[in-house]
Order: sequence, then structure tokens, then C-alpha cells
Amino acid sequence: MAVSRPALPLEDNVPFGIAYMLLTTMFFVTLDATAKVLMDTLPVAQVVWSRFIFHMVFVSVLLGPRLFTYIRSNTLKLQLARSALMVITNALFFIGLQFAALTTATSIIFLGPIFVTILAIPLLGESVGVRRWAGVAFGFIGAMIIIRPGSGVLDFAAIFFLGTAFTHACYQIMTRKIRDVDHPYTTLIYTAVVGAAVLSCIVPFQWVTPNLMQLGLMALLGACGAVGHYFLIKALQAAPAAAVVPFSYTSLLWATLYGFFLWDELPDLWTIVGAAVIACSGLYIFYREQQLKRRAAAAQSAE
Repeated sequence: MAVSRPALPLEDNVPFGIAYMLLTTMFFVTLDATAKVLMDTLPVAQVVWSRFIFHMVFVSVLLGPRLFTYIRSNTLKLQLARSALMVITNALFFIGLQFAALTTATSIIFLGPIFVTILAIPLLGESVGVRRWAGVAFGFIGAMIIIRPGSGVLDFAAIFFLGTAFTHACYQIMTRKIRDVDHPYTTLIYTAVVGAAVLSCIVPFQWVTPNLMQLGLMALLGACGAVGHYFLIKALQAAPAAAVVPFSYTSLLWATLYGFFLWDELPDLWTIVGAAVIACSGLYIFYREQQLKRRAAAAQSAE
């Protein structure tokens, strides 16, 4: 069996990269909204299981015979650890989503890049300067604006969303380590397989037989996960991360639309302000990272 390798670099196509990222956010928020609908009638474990089992089905259809080419990993332990983090991230987010509005949940998850900055110090050996630490501080201020500790507005659900942001940051760190070793499709496969395997051991104890509508939504859940990850891969293949990552913040627009049409919910002023603060701090941290990378590359080429 052939060993999978990362894909060769392609010529940048920024408009296509942005389009893929916009589609990515749409599919991921559709996944979240579908999960919230399903959890009104089905156990959380079953909803998380359907997200991964149908993800696996759609990845198998997408790759066809190539599945066996890409299933071989050069860093199996990291793939397994990364996929386990994805399972935990989904479980925490879905649990919290039962107690909060979709826009509120999406806003707090914007803390992910901020946690990545903090975790990059011990896990990637990166140094973080005063400016990026300031960005981290403002990000947490934004989160506190949304959560309003002690107000009783979001105290319980916030625990799950903060946990989600942290485990998702760990997942992103693992993805950074894997991307130069395994092909993106290999990572896509393991994301589905590990989640399906783990949840299949749990879901029989909480199984509720779905009706046709629920089964269709369960399939939609997995399809959105698979297609969303596929478009994310395509976005990062088509254009530099600096060009496409900022567009991931459009997820708040989709969350607002779904929240309004499905649950007649609109974010309050404090949620909007907090989300804006978190988004600005995340974008600033990302900008500083790209700026430092360019300086390092220029210094290296000058040697």
C-alpha cells in the first residue's frame, strides 16, 4: 500500500480560496444548526455519532478507491490524538448548544485562535511578544462581555464553550504538526473514522430509533462535516492562510440567520460587542503571526 504524502504546492488562486472558505463556514454552521435541531429529540451521543458516521460515509463516496491510497498515515499517533480532540470538541460544543443560542455559541468559539496563540508556546516552541499578548487579553475581555460572569445569563453553558475553544485549539495545533507529514485527505479520513469508532461504542446505550426526518437530518449532519472539511482543505490549497482565514468570521452571519429563522433568536447588543472584540483580537493576532513569518523568511533569504 502506498504511503500518503502531502500534496505538492499549487499556484495561488485567492478568489477561489476565499470562495471555498465562505462555503466552509456555511457548511460548518449548517452542521451546528442541524445538531441543535436534532438534540431536541435525540441524545447528544447519538447526534455526535451521526456527525462522524455519516462523515465517514461521505468521505468514502468522495474518495472512492483512493480511500485505500490515503488511509496509510506517516504519523498515526498524532492522527489518532487529533481525531480524538475533534470528538471531544464536538461533544462539548453540542452539549453547550442545548443551553445557548447559536450566535452566542459561535461567538465564544472565536476564542479558538487566541487559545492557539497561548498553546503555541509550550507545544510548538513559539515565542509570543507583547503585542500578541495584548491581543489575547482583549480576546478574553470580549468573551467576558458575552458571558457576563455572575449574571446567570450563560454561566453553565460557557463552561462547555470555553472547553470547546480550548480543545479545538489543541486540535489546530495537531493539524499544524500533521500537515507537512500526511496528505490532507488522510487527515480527512481519520477525522471520520476515529470519531465513528469511538462513538459507536457509546451510542448503543443511548440509542433512540430515528424517524425518516431525523435520519435525513443525521445524514445532513455528516454531509456538512465532510463537505465543510473538504472545502477547508481546498481553501488552504488554493490560497495562503492569511488571505482566507479572516473570512472564517462570516460564520457569525450564518449563525445569526439560522438563529433567526429557526428559533426566532437575534444576538443581543452585548453578544455583538463581545463577538466584535474577539474577532478583532483574533484577526490582529493572525496579522502579527503573518508579519513575523514574513520577517523571518526575509531574514533567512538574506543570509
